[in-house]
Amino acid sequence: MEKPTRILYAEDNQNDIELALAAFEENDMAERLDIVHDGREAIDYLYCRGRYADRPKSTPAFILLDIKMPGLDGIEVLKIIRNSAEFKNLPIVMLTSSRMESDITTCYMAGANGFVVKPINFDDFVQTIKGIGYYWAVLNTSPCRI
Repeated sequence: MEKPTRILYAEDNQNDIELALAAFEENDMAERLDIVHDGREAIDYLYCRGRYADRPKSTPAFILLDIKMPGLDGIEVLKIIRNSAEFKNLPIVMLTSSRMESDITTCYMAGANGFVVKPINFDDFVQTIKGIGYYWAVLNTSPCRI
């Protein structure tokens, strides 16, 4: 698989982070994964602020965004990103444990490109992450990467 640009993963659950890292490792993409632990960190990362002020100013290939995080939740982060001229076309996939119809509808109405419920089984989780990573980081052509 061709190595993509950076991938941003916003997740506060350490177990889910470790599972995602293992899945991306199997896909030879773990070194491209940047992890933030809450919504404010995700925004700071994108805008190179705070502790991310010195990071290279590149737009991630896509964002994996959990809904339930402390501070700004994933839906709030999604809305902030979609309201920005710079990142409004950045692919965002909600990766969450929520199966609530209201969350699904709200995320799509706010501009999410995908909504994936985290599988409980490790092998299913790995396959899901591989599929998401391959499609959004390798196959997909985003206006942010042109």
